[in-house]
Amino acid sequence: MNRTRISKGLLSIVPIVAIAIWCSHSIGSSVRAHARPKGSAQSPATPQQLSDAGQASLREIAQAGNLPELRWPDFSDYTKILQEFYRSYGYSLAWVSGMQPTTQARQAIAILLNADEKGLSAEDYDGPRWSDRLAKFQPATSQPSEADAVRFDAALSVCLMRYISDLHVGKINPKHFNFGFDIQARKYDLAEFVKKDVADAPDVSAVLAQVEPPYPGYRRTIQALQKYLELAKEYNGAPLPASPKTIAPGDVYPGVPQLIRELQGVGDLPADATLPADGTIYQGPLVDAVKNFQRRHGRDSDGRLGAQTLADLNVPLSNRVRQMQLTLERWRWMPASYEKAPIVANIPEFRLRAYDDNFKIALTMNVVVGKAYAHSTPVFEDELAYVVFRPYWSVPYSIAKSEFFPQIARDPDYLAKKGFEVVDSRQVVVTSGTVTPEIFPQLRAGKLFIRQLPGPKNSLGLVKFIFPNDYNVYMHDTPAQEYFSKSRRDFSHGCIRLQKPADLAALVLRDTPGWNMDRVRAAMSGGTTQQVNLAHPIPVLIVYGTVIVTEDGLVHFYDDIYGYDSELEKALDKGYPYPG
Repeated sequence: MNRTRISKGLLSIVPIVAIAIWCSHSIGSSVRAHARPKGSAQSPATPQQLSDAGQASLREIAQAGNLPELRWPDFSDYTKILQEFYRSYGYSLAWVSGMQPTTQARQAIAILLNADEKGLSAEDYDGPRWSDRLAKFQPATSQPSEADAVRFDAALSVCLMRYISDLHVGKINPKHFNFGFDIQARKYDLAEFVKKDVADAPDVSAVLAQVEPPYPGYRRTIQALQKYLELAKEYNGAPLPASPKTIAPGDVYPGVPQLIRELQGVGDLPADATLPADGTIYQGPLVDAVKNFQRRHGRDSDGRLGAQTLADLNVPLSNRVRQMQLTLERWRWMPASYEKAPIVANIPEFRLRAYDDNFKIALTMNVVVGKAYAHSTPVFEDELAYVVFRPYWSVPYSIAKSEFFPQIARDPDYLAKKGFEVVDSRQVVVTSGTVTPEIFPQLRAGKLFIRQLPGPKNSLGLVKFIFPNDYNVYMHDTPAQEYFSKSRRDFSHGCIRLQKPADLAALVLRDTPGWNMDRVRAAMSGGTTQQVNLAHPIPVLIVYGTVIVTEDGLVHFYDDIYGYDSELEKALDKGYPYPG
């Protein structure tokens, strides 16, 4: 199905839970409507009728899926939609009446010209070309030709349909990147939507505002983008002076004046901060401002100007704008609503948030995610189904082969010493002791398996959270608590390690009779393995956002640890048509 077809249900008033995935510190509900905004009645403009030659020209354009004067001429992915759209008009014009652009056409063009404010690009929707097209309809000019009107109308239909689809579900289908988010359920008949809800709307902007994601975090990112677009124009991006050594508080640094300007610009240094008269000493409020900057960029906030902090400070603000645009694209892939409040883990942030029944943040914690490049944690959505206390760890064959088999070859008693055993496919224990010459070949062949006994030293800790998925990824406790204090936390084989597993267990089992924190702790410290099914499955989202805007308006930037921003940018730079 073409990516531009958005769910028909959105044509009517739809209650949408406005969850603030990734970065929201509050989640509420809102009502979104794709019906025409209420307002003064307005008679629809009479579609411009065409001659037989004009109709033939319009049909030819729609069938060809190509219009040379567009910034992106190939609209072959919209061919059927455009044909359906104009067929519904009897191949008359939707945006021209009396050989003049309709009020809605002019409103739509104004919206396209401001696409940058939404994290999109006006250039993609023919921004610079509209003035010349409109000029052909000016009274001072000769009567516009029918051919001009046809091409104007077709160009506006294509650009507006692209804009609506891009704003609602993103430009590129997330499955192109093997992300487990399905945008198909949110697609509808775009030709019908444009005709019934846009072409005759008293206020086009009010209608199009309703196709955007409903999340507060998305809206905060849009607001932050406006600020950074202006900052990028103001600051020329000249790098701060390099230093052969780390600059500590009290050191002389010739870049202090420039550092002050930059940190005041992004809000880390208050404009009214009292600064020392000596303009080259790195001290006072400036050190606190650097600590703020470091925290916002996921670094250790030591207040020292080392190589990493200087590199972060020297990232051009235009790059930060692009980072926001890429994050907004991913926001548009998110599901529109949930019946139950979700659990959301954001990979680059190394952070998890869980929400209560009122869609308010109930729990936040640091997490450890999969190692970059080798064992990356997948991006997808699923549902938490059950919790296992004092779990066994069934060692994946890839890990057994690379990490265990060499140890067993050197010491046949290695597994017994480390608290592991060998089992068959039915989890029947084959040996808890020595791996004999008869058993080892069966392990190598994948006919027998290694599992770790439950207990405090188990790699999964004392509890794991299962949301069955094709990636075999889950969340769990860990005995390796030291990693949670590090600023960068990609150390796992793909699963997500939790800093506060007991707290999460108590939260997710709140609707399961008889379970509270005391019982959770008793189950974790007990002597048996126990599975507890949730009374109601809970949505789990593992997302990838390198820009987070919190409720206080602070903009946080994180490293593109898996290179997904880079991949998305390269795909977007190729232009239309995008992978659907």
